[in-house]
Amino acid sequence: MRPSHRRACSRRPEEVIDCGDSDVIGAGGLPQWRDHSESQAGISIRDRGFLLGDAVFDTTRTFQHKPFKLKEYIDRLYDSLAYLRIDPGLTPTEMSDLSMQVLEQNLKLIDDDGELWVTQRVTRGSRVFGLLRGSEVPTVLIECMEIPFQSRAWMFRDGIEVVTPSVRRTPPESISPRVKSHNYLNLILADLEVKTNNPDAFAVTLDINGNLCEGAGSNIFVVKDGSVRTPRLQYVRGGISRATALKLARKLDIDTSEADIDLFDAYTADEIFITSIGLCVCPVSKLNGTLIKGGCVPGAIKKDCKRPTVTWSGWTSSASTRSGLSRRRLRDPCQLSCP
Repeated sequence: MRPSHRRACSRRPEEVIDCGDSDVIGAGGLPQWRDHSESQAGISIRDRGFLLGDAVFDTTRTFQHKPFKLKEYIDRLYDSLAYLRIDPGLTPTEMSDLSMQVLEQNLKLIDDDGELWVTQRVTRGSRVFGLLRGSEVPTVLIECMEIPFQSRAWMFRDGIEVVTPSVRRTPPESISPRVKSHNYLNLILADLEVKTNNPDAFAVTLDINGNLCEGAGSNIFVVKDGSVRTPRLQYVRGGISRATALKLARKLDIDTSEADIDLFDAYTADEIFITSIGLCVCPVSKLNGTLIKGGCVPGAIKKDCKRPTVTWSGWTSSASTRSGLSRRRLRDPCQLSCP
Protein backbone atom coordinates (compact mmCIF):
# COMPACT_ATOMS: atom_id res chain seq x y z
CA MET A 1 0.00 0.00 0.00
CA ARG A 2 1.22 3.53 -0.72
CA PRO A 3 1.49 5.10 2.76
CA SER A 4 0.98 8.68 1.51
CA HIS A 5 -2.43 7.71 0.11
CA ARG A 6 -3.88 6.08 3.23
CA ARG A 7 -7.11 7.71 4.32
CA ALA A 8 -7.91 8.93 7.83
CA CYS A 9 -11.02 10.48 9.33
CA SER A 10 -10.49 13.17 11.97
CA ARG A 11 -12.17 15.81 14.05
CA ARG A 12 -10.26 18.48 15.96
CA PRO A 13 -11.35 21.02 18.57
CA GLU A 14 -10.46 23.89 16.25
CA GLU A 15 -11.13 24.22 12.55
CA VAL A 16 -9.82 21.32 10.50
CA ILE A 17 -6.88 22.15 8.25
CA ASP A 18 -7.68 22.76 4.60
CA CYS A 19 -7.04 19.50 2.79
CA GLY A 20 -7.86 20.60 -0.73
CA ASP A 21 -10.14 17.93 -2.19
CA SER A 22 -11.09 16.43 1.17
CA ASP A 23 -14.74 15.43 1.41
CA VAL A 24 -16.98 15.73 4.42
CA ILE A 25 -17.90 12.17 5.41
CA GLY A 26 -19.45 12.81 8.82
CA ALA A 27 -22.34 10.52 9.59
CA GLY A 28 -25.09 11.46 12.02
CA GLY A 29 -24.94 15.18 11.30
CA LEU A 30 -21.23 15.70 11.98
CA PRO A 31 -20.12 18.24 9.35
CA GLN A 32 -16.76 18.81 11.08
CA TRP A 33 -15.64 15.31 10.10
CA ARG A 34 -13.30 15.17 7.13
CA ASP A 35 -11.60 12.53 5.06
CA HIS A 36 -7.84 13.10 4.72
CA SER A 37 -4.97 11.38 3.02
CA GLU A 38 -2.32 10.44 5.58
CA SER A 39 0.09 13.11 4.36
CA GLN A 40 -2.56 15.81 4.82
CA ALA A 41 -3.99 14.86 8.20
CA GLY A 42 -3.03 17.19 11.02
CA ILE A 43 -3.32 17.61 14.78
CA SER A 44 -2.87 20.63 17.05
CA ILE A 45 0.55 21.08 18.65
CA ARG A 46 -1.35 21.68 21.89
CA ASP A 47 -3.32 18.46 21.76
CA ARG A 48 -3.17 16.67 25.09
CA GLY A 49 -2.71 13.32 23.40
CA PHE A 50 0.50 14.65 21.86
CA LEU A 51 1.67 16.65 24.89
CA LEU A 52 0.68 14.37 27.73
CA GLY A 53 -0.40 11.00 26.33
CA ASP A 54 -3.89 11.91 27.54
CA ALA A 55 -5.71 9.73 25.04
CA VAL A 56 -7.07 6.26 24.41
CA PHE A 57 -7.20 4.03 21.36
CA ASP A 58 -8.23 0.63 20.13
CA THR A 59 -7.43 -1.43 17.07
CA THR A 60 -9.04 -4.31 15.24
CA ARG A 61 -8.14 -5.88 11.90
CA THR A 62 -9.83 -7.31 8.86
CA PHE A 63 -10.20 -10.91 7.71
CA GLN A 64 -11.11 -11.21 4.05
CA HIS A 65 -11.62 -7.42 4.16
CA LYS A 66 -14.25 -7.69 6.93
CA PRO A 67 -13.56 -6.15 10.37
CA PHE A 68 -13.01 -8.65 13.17
CA LYS A 69 -15.35 -8.21 16.16
CA LEU A 70 -15.65 -4.46 15.60
CA LYS A 71 -18.39 -4.10 18.22
CA GLU A 72 -16.22 -5.72 20.92
CA TYR A 73 -13.32 -3.42 20.09
CA ILE A 74 -15.54 -0.33 20.08
CA ASP A 75 -17.02 -1.41 23.43
CA ARG A 76 -13.52 -1.76 24.86
CA LEU A 77 -12.61 1.68 23.51
CA TYR A 78 -15.56 3.16 25.37
CA ASP A 79 -14.51 1.35 28.55
CA SER A 80 -11.12 3.10 28.26
CA LEU A 81 -12.87 6.43 27.61
CA ALA A 82 -15.02 5.96 30.71
CA TYR A 83 -11.94 5.17 32.82
CA LEU A 84 -10.24 8.42 31.71
CA ARG A 85 -13.49 10.42 31.85
CA ILE A 86 -13.29 11.46 28.21
CA ASP A 87 -16.51 12.08 26.30
CA PRO A 88 -15.82 11.50 22.59
CA GLY A 89 -19.02 13.27 21.53
CA LEU A 90 -20.02 10.17 19.55
CA THR A 91 -22.13 7.17 20.36
CA PRO A 92 -20.54 3.73 19.92
CA THR A 93 -22.75 3.25 16.85
CA GLU A 94 -21.52 6.50 15.29
CA MET A 95 -17.90 5.52 16.01
CA SER A 96 -18.51 2.15 14.39
CA ASP A 97 -20.18 3.70 11.32
CA LEU A 98 -17.32 6.16 10.82
CA SER A 99 -14.79 3.34 11.22
CA MET A 100 -16.53 1.40 8.46
CA GLN A 101 -16.44 4.43 6.17
CA VAL A 102 -12.71 4.88 6.68
CA LEU A 103 -12.13 1.15 6.23
CA GLU A 104 -14.05 1.05 2.96
CA GLN A 105 -11.98 3.94 1.58
CA ASN A 106 -8.69 2.22 2.49
CA LEU A 107 -9.69 -1.20 1.19
CA LYS A 108 -9.68 0.32 -2.29
CA LEU A 109 -5.93 0.92 -1.93
CA ILE A 110 -4.75 -2.63 -1.14
CA ASP A 111 -4.52 -5.94 -2.99
CA ASP A 112 -7.19 -8.62 -2.66
CA ASP A 113 -5.00 -10.67 -0.31
CA GLY A 114 -4.01 -7.69 1.85
CA GLU A 115 -5.60 -6.89 5.21
CA LEU A 116 -5.84 -3.76 7.35
CA TRP A 117 -5.61 -2.64 10.94
CA VAL A 118 -8.42 -0.24 11.85
CA THR A 119 -7.72 2.14 14.74
CA GLN A 120 -9.79 4.71 16.63
CA ARG A 121 -7.94 7.33 18.72
CA VAL A 122 -9.57 9.83 21.09
CA THR A 123 -7.72 12.55 23.03
CA ARG A 124 -9.08 14.98 25.61
CA GLY A 125 -8.54 17.77 23.09
CA SER A 126 -6.25 20.79 23.12
CA ARG A 127 -4.64 21.98 26.32
CA VAL A 128 -6.39 25.10 27.61
CA PHE A 129 -4.64 26.06 30.86
CA GLY A 130 -2.98 23.96 33.50
CA LEU A 131 -2.23 20.26 33.53
CA LEU A 132 -5.75 18.98 34.11
CA ARG A 133 -7.81 21.19 31.82
CA GLY A 134 -8.64 20.34 28.23
CA SER A 135 -10.95 21.81 25.63
CA GLU A 136 -14.60 20.81 25.64
CA VAL A 137 -14.22 19.12 22.24
CA PRO A 138 -12.03 16.00 22.06
CA THR A 139 -9.84 15.10 19.14
CA VAL A 140 -10.95 11.94 17.37
CA LEU A 141 -8.95 10.15 14.67
CA ILE A 142 -9.87 6.98 12.78
CA GLU A 143 -7.16 5.44 10.61
CA CYS A 144 -6.10 2.30 8.75
CA MET A 145 -2.76 0.64 8.08
CA GLU A 146 -1.90 -2.43 6.05
CA ILE A 147 -0.69 -5.42 8.08
CA PRO A 148 2.93 -6.37 7.19
CA PHE A 149 2.46 -10.12 6.83
CA GLN A 150 5.71 -10.82 5.01
CA SER A 151 7.84 -9.34 7.80
CA ARG A 152 6.10 -11.57 10.36
CA ALA A 153 5.86 -14.88 8.49
CA TRP A 154 9.02 -16.31 10.07
CA MET A 155 7.42 -16.09 13.53
CA PHE A 156 4.86 -18.74 12.63
CA ARG A 157 7.53 -21.00 11.15
CA ASP A 158 10.24 -20.65 13.82
CA GLY A 159 8.35 -19.37 16.84
CA ILE A 160 8.96 -16.19 18.78
CA GLU A 161 11.76 -15.76 21.32
CA VAL A 162 10.35 -14.09 24.42
CA VAL A 163 12.53 -12.22 26.89
CA THR A 164 11.40 -10.91 30.28
CA PRO A 165 13.11 -7.55 30.90
CA SER A 166 14.01 -5.97 34.23
CA VAL A 167 11.32 -3.33 33.64
CA ARG A 168 8.18 -4.45 35.50
CA ARG A 169 4.63 -3.80 34.32
CA THR A 170 2.90 -0.81 35.89
CA PRO A 171 0.81 -2.25 38.76
CA PRO A 172 -2.96 -1.80 38.89
CA GLU A 173 -2.50 0.12 42.15
CA SER A 174 -0.98 2.93 40.02
CA ILE A 175 -3.00 2.79 36.81
CA SER A 176 -5.12 -0.02 35.47
CA PRO A 177 -3.33 -1.95 32.71
CA ARG A 178 -6.76 -2.63 31.23
CA VAL A 179 -7.02 0.91 29.82
CA LYS A 180 -5.61 1.23 26.28
CA SER A 181 -4.05 4.66 26.62
CA HIS A 182 -1.45 6.47 24.53
CA ASN A 183 1.01 6.23 27.44
CA TYR A 184 3.13 3.22 26.42
CA LEU A 185 6.40 4.31 28.06
CA ASN A 186 6.40 1.38 30.48
CA LEU A 187 6.18 -1.14 27.64
CA ILE A 188 8.48 0.88 25.36
CA LEU A 189 11.24 0.82 27.98
CA ALA A 190 10.77 -2.93 28.35
CA ASP A 191 10.97 -3.39 24.59
CA LEU A 192 14.06 -1.18 24.27
CA GLU A 193 15.89 -3.23 26.89
CA VAL A 194 15.08 -6.51 25.14
CA LYS A 195 15.78 -5.38 21.58
CA THR A 196 19.16 -3.92 22.52
CA ASN A 197 20.39 -7.50 22.88
CA ASN A 198 18.06 -9.28 20.45
CA PRO A 199 16.22 -7.17 17.84
CA ASP A 200 13.91 -10.09 16.94
CA ALA A 201 12.84 -10.93 20.50
CA PHE A 202 9.51 -10.01 22.08
CA ALA A 203 9.43 -8.36 25.48
CA VAL A 204 6.92 -9.84 27.91
CA THR A 205 6.94 -8.02 31.23
CA LEU A 206 6.64 -9.47 34.70
CA ASP A 207 4.37 -7.91 37.29
CA ILE A 208 5.76 -6.54 40.55
CA ASN A 209 5.41 -10.01 42.11
CA GLY A 210 7.53 -11.70 39.43
CA ASN A 211 4.68 -13.33 37.52
CA LEU A 212 4.27 -13.24 33.75
CA CYS A 213 2.22 -10.27 32.64
CA GLU A 214 2.02 -9.08 29.02
CA GLY A 215 3.82 -7.56 26.06
CA ALA A 216 3.06 -4.46 24.03
CA GLY A 217 -0.27 -5.42 22.48
CA SER A 218 0.05 -9.13 23.26
CA ASN A 219 -1.07 -11.64 25.89
CA ILE A 220 0.82 -14.77 26.86
CA PHE A 221 -0.45 -18.32 27.47
CA VAL A 222 1.30 -21.27 29.12
CA VAL A 223 0.31 -24.91 28.53
CA LYS A 224 1.07 -27.73 30.97
CA ASP A 225 -0.38 -31.26 30.95
CA GLY A 226 -3.09 -30.24 28.49
CA SER A 227 -4.28 -27.22 30.52
CA VAL A 228 -4.00 -23.64 29.28
CA ARG A 229 -3.26 -20.80 31.69
CA THR A 230 -2.96 -17.06 31.13
CA PRO A 231 -2.28 -14.17 33.57
CA ARG A 232 -5.19 -12.80 35.54
CA LEU A 233 -7.21 -10.00 33.95
CA GLN A 234 -6.49 -7.55 36.77
CA TYR A 235 -2.85 -7.31 35.69
CA VAL A 236 -3.18 -7.24 31.88
CA ARG A 237 -5.15 -5.66 29.09
CA GLY A 238 -8.24 -7.69 28.37
CA GLY A 239 -7.30 -8.61 24.83
CA ILE A 240 -10.13 -9.52 22.46
CA SER A 241 -7.70 -12.00 20.90
CA ARG A 242 -7.02 -13.35 24.41
CA ALA A 243 -10.74 -13.85 24.97
CA THR A 244 -11.10 -15.46 21.54
CA ALA A 245 -8.31 -17.95 22.30
CA LEU A 246 -9.92 -18.88 25.63
CA LYS A 247 -13.29 -19.34 23.93
CA LEU A 248 -11.80 -21.56 21.22
CA ALA A 249 -9.97 -23.66 23.80
CA ARG A 250 -13.19 -24.23 25.75
CA LYS A 251 -14.99 -25.25 22.56
CA LEU A 252 -12.28 -27.86 22.12
CA ASP A 253 -12.82 -29.09 25.70
CA ILE A 254 -9.39 -27.83 26.74
CA ASP A 255 -9.09 -26.85 30.39
CA THR A 256 -8.40 -23.11 30.81
CA SER A 257 -7.74 -20.82 33.76
CA GLU A 258 -6.49 -17.36 34.70
CA ALA A 259 -3.73 -17.55 37.28
CA ASP A 260 -0.42 -16.20 38.56
CA ILE A 261 2.27 -17.74 36.35
CA ASP A 262 5.87 -17.43 37.50
CA LEU A 263 9.04 -18.19 35.56
CA PHE A 264 9.22 -21.72 36.97
CA ASP A 265 5.84 -22.42 35.41
CA ALA A 266 7.04 -20.95 32.12
CA TYR A 267 10.38 -22.78 31.94
CA THR A 268 8.72 -26.13 32.65
CA ALA A 269 5.76 -25.57 30.30
CA ASP A 270 4.91 -27.96 27.51
CA GLU A 271 4.05 -25.05 25.26
CA ILE A 272 3.85 -21.24 25.28
CA PHE A 273 2.07 -19.00 22.79
CA ILE A 274 1.04 -15.38 22.53
CA THR A 275 -2.10 -13.78 21.15
CA SER A 276 -2.54 -10.37 19.55
CA ILE A 277 -4.75 -8.72 16.97
CA GLY A 278 -1.98 -8.84 14.36
CA LEU A 279 -0.66 -12.33 15.08
CA CYS A 280 -3.82 -14.13 16.25
CA VAL A 281 -2.04 -17.09 17.91
CA CYS A 282 1.74 -17.39 17.52
CA PRO A 283 4.03 -20.00 19.10
CA VAL A 284 6.91 -19.19 21.44
CA SER A 285 10.06 -21.22 20.86
CA LYS A 286 12.35 -19.75 23.54
CA LEU A 287 12.02 -17.95 26.85
CA ASN A 288 15.08 -16.00 27.97
CA GLY A 289 17.20 -18.17 25.69
CA THR A 290 15.78 -21.48 26.96
CA LEU A 291 14.02 -23.76 24.47
CA ILE A 292 10.43 -24.51 25.37
CA LYS A 293 9.97 -28.29 25.47
CA GLY A 294 12.80 -28.87 23.02
CA GLY A 295 11.74 -26.00 20.74
CA CYS A 296 8.84 -27.86 19.10
CA VAL A 297 6.84 -25.32 17.08
CA PRO A 298 3.90 -25.25 17.06
CA GLY A 299 2.82 -27.15 20.16
CA ALA A 300 -0.09 -29.55 20.34
CA ILE A 301 -2.57 -27.03 21.77
CA LYS A 302 -1.86 -24.44 19.11
CA LYS A 303 -2.24 -27.10 16.41
CA ASP A 304 -5.78 -27.62 17.67
CA CYS A 305 -6.65 -24.20 16.25
CA LYS A 306 -6.53 -25.88 12.85
CA ARG A 307 -9.49 -28.13 13.64
CA PRO A 308 -12.12 -27.34 11.00
CA THR A 309 -14.96 -27.20 13.54
CA VAL A 310 -13.45 -24.17 15.29
CA THR A 311 -12.07 -21.10 13.52
CA TRP A 312 -10.56 -17.84 14.69
CA SER A 313 -12.51 -15.44 12.52
CA GLY A 314 -15.69 -17.41 11.94
CA TRP A 315 -14.69 -18.78 8.55
CA THR A 316 -15.58 -22.28 7.43
CA SER A 317 -12.87 -24.85 6.86
CA SER A 318 -12.87 -23.98 3.16
CA ALA A 319 -10.91 -20.87 4.07
CA SER A 320 -7.81 -23.00 4.54
CA THR A 321 -7.76 -23.84 0.86
CA ARG A 322 -6.99 -20.22 -0.05
CA SER A 323 -4.26 -19.88 2.57
CA GLY A 324 -0.56 -20.47 2.19
CA LEU A 325 2.05 -19.22 -0.23
CA SER A 326 1.08 -17.46 -3.42
CA ARG A 327 3.62 -16.76 -6.12
CA ARG A 328 3.61 -13.07 -5.29
CA ARG A 329 3.46 -12.87 -1.52
CA LEU A 330 2.65 -14.70 1.69
CA ARG A 331 -1.02 -14.60 2.56
CA ASP A 332 -2.17 -13.89 6.08
CA PRO A 333 -0.18 -16.19 8.43
CA CYS A 334 -3.17 -16.12 10.80
CA GLN A 335 -5.07 -18.05 8.15
CA LEU A 336 -2.32 -20.65 8.24
CA SER A 337 -2.29 -20.96 12.01
CA CYS A 338 -5.89 -20.61 13.06
CA PRO A 339 -8.66 -21.81 10.71
